[in-house]
Amino acid sequence: MSTRDLVRTAEEVFGWTELREEQLLAMRHLLDGRDVLVVMPTGAGKSAIYQVPAILLDGPTVVVSPLIALQRDQVTSLRASDAPPAAAVNSAQPAEANDQAWQAFAEARTEYLFLSPEQLANPEAVDRLRAGKPSLFVVDEAHCVSAWGHDFRPDYLRLRHVVAELGRPPVLALTATASGPVRADIGEHLGLRDPVVVVAGFDRPNLHLTVRQGTDEDDRGRAVVEWVAERTGPGLLYVATRKDAERYAADLAARGVRAKPFHAGMRAAERRRVQDEFMRGGVDVVAATSAFGMGIDKPDVRFVAHAAAPGSLDAYYQEVGRAGRDGDPAEVILFHRPEDQALHRFLTGRRIDRECVRAVAEAVHESATTTADLAERLGRSRRKITGVVNLLESAGILRTSQKGVRYVRNAPPPADAVEAASEEAERQVRRDRSRVEVMREYGATRGCRRRFLLGYFGERLDEPCGNCDRCDEGVRPDDGPVPEYAPDTPVHHEKWGRGTVVQEEDDRMMVLFEDVGYKTLSLAAIRESGVLTQPRSGSSETE
Repeated sequence: MSTRDLVRTAEEVFGWTELREEQLLAMRHLLDGRDVLVVMPTGAGKSAIYQVPAILLDGPTVVVSPLIALQRDQVTSLRASDAPPAAAVNSAQPAEANDQAWQAFAEARTEYLFLSPEQLANPEAVDRLRAGKPSLFVVDEAHCVSAWGHDFRPDYLRLRHVVAELGRPPVLALTATASGPVRADIGEHLGLRDPVVVVAGFDRPNLHLTVRQGTDEDDRGRAVVEWVAERTGPGLLYVATRKDAERYAADLAARGVRAKPFHAGMRAAERRRVQDEFMRGGVDVVAATSAFGMGIDKPDVRFVAHAAAPGSLDAYYQEVGRAGRDGDPAEVILFHRPEDQALHRFLTGRRIDRECVRAVAEAVHESATTTADLAERLGRSRRKITGVVNLLESAGILRTSQKGVRYVRNAPPPADAVEAASEEAERQVRRDRSRVEVMREYGATRGCRRRFLLGYFGERLDEPCGNCDRCDEGVRPDDGPVPEYAPDTPVHHEKWGRGTVVQEEDDRMMVLFEDVGYKTLSLAAIRESGVLTQPRSGSSETE
């Protein structure tokens, strides 16, 4: 099948008269049976990459989607077109609706089936999928599979085994934000085979980027309300807690703004009502935690404000990417305080359940088993057990496959497994906290903010953008030397080990180290000390 077939199908079925080159490139490789990883900004049309080829391939398409609301929106969108039938199976639907969806899938009456990764932890669900012989396996919001992503979920790490059980159909991984190291992590954890990596430009030049520093929480609260109330919506206000969502929505409503809160503590029906009103224009501002927004496609959002810094630049850029999708100017502002980072450092602290780790290690040491069996035998939730198994696998104690969980030969005995898991957990904490530090550096940068953002994702901006607060203040073009280290260059530090260059900015360089996370290094100090070296060609892994 040719590009002409793809373009014709897109127009006849979905009414799309034009496809981007990146979309077509990914689609062609899927039709050729290749695994594909696509990184495209929010609103760039990632869903089309599987929706069109699915019609041309023999067999249904399975889409793993992390949020029930996102599944609902995707199914609704497909049903509104002339596309073949789509259905979802999730915990928010009555059992009868799920049974009907499975029956339609078994009878080949469903082209697109949406499930959560947790649904695929059920062996019966995997058996049903295998019987349907899917021709394409899609992992949406694929950053969730990465330890460097911003919404890590344990069951995403089991998806590579599901793919194997389904007979290894082509895999499409989709995400809006993934730097070079995150892309490599996604490919490894999903078991992608020589994947084609398609990366579209991250730049959103229509977004004006601003950071306002503050020292007093009350003053910040007043500044946030005043700034948002003066804007013409629709807009999004991201907050740190459920309590903040309720408070800011009430304060804005008192100023005459049609504002509503949105957070995970609300009933599902109420969250759906707020989302629907926002999409229809009945609500101007949603004061929300990070629970709101994934998959929301409202093109005319005129601003995105953050009342506090999120825990990573990955999360921040995905959230601000919901502004100005129509291409018209939009404002993005972060109200930042140093205490935001202190809170995230506290939240990233991880205390492992040593008793549960020991029990899991001892049980698997006795005989290979499954996470479901472990959960039943130990009286713990399956999610809890999955997280412990993942930790022990990262520590080199256990190995998982489509057959279950086994103890690694020559690994430390169960008595020592707790310490190995504890060391691995500490390593993960250091990495998570390093991402918090990158967020702080974005807020404090003296240079062009867009240049900093794009550099983090591996793109170089040769000139200041002219559309951020730093450029408004008169940042001048950089006439300095050519960067010494290109993004994604593998390096080795005598103390921190192997790493990958993220970006070089002025006299500093950011490196992502495997064991300690993100570090910002002085180029002058590197030249003087020689602590950073580049491995010889062919001596290290590449993406």
